[in-house]
Amino acid sequence: MNLLERIFSIRGKIGNIVDSRLEEFESMRKKSEKKIFEELAFCILTANSSARMGLKAQREIGEGFIYYPENKLREELHRIGYRFWRIRAKYIVEARWIIPKIKELFKTPEEEAREFLVKNVKGIGMKEASHFLRNTGAKNLAIVDRHILKILANEGYIYAPKAMTRKRYLEIENVERNLAKKVGMNLAEFDLYLWYMSTGEVLK
Repeated sequence: MNLLERIFSIRGKIGNIVDSRLEEFESMRKKSEKKIFEELAFCILTANSSARMGLKAQREIGEGFIYYPENKLREELHRIGYRFWRIRAKYIVEARWIIPKIKELFKTPEEEAREFLVKNVKGIGMKEASHFLRNTGAKNLAIVDRHILKILANEGYIYAPKAMTRKRYLEIENVERNLAKKVGMNLAEFDLYLWYMSTGEVLK
């Protein structure tokens, strides 16, 4: 059974869960700028870490991402066992300038919003920017992380890159986009199915 056949086979099993998660992402745009910033902080924390650790930090720190001074945020990240507590606390504090402007991202095309984040927010690369925008309602950006790379490489769709450049990221994203079209999905939906196939969970 190839990749697309496997996706079709699990659609009945997890389709409702995926749809519910996508509705949650869409609803984020109606929340406050500060709540949306907490999601950006979550995505900064997942770089070279895990979604589970990012979720733990988001759950335990919450508004601290907005209000804690840098030293307090470092302490809290260290307390919960986050590995890169010094530098990521710095990135989150430095990113607070975007809070009053963050909803402006939703008024621009998704790829332009991603470019803006990559160029202007420290700690945010292509993957993290795509992750944040997907988690706040974007539909057509791929989150090219190690789980996705492994599946696509194992299925013979790509060669896993030794280093992820912007050009290579966009090439892999285009591979995903074409595959998603074949099963009648957008990239946000397709990503959740790939994530489930890799981890057995539908997280964010």
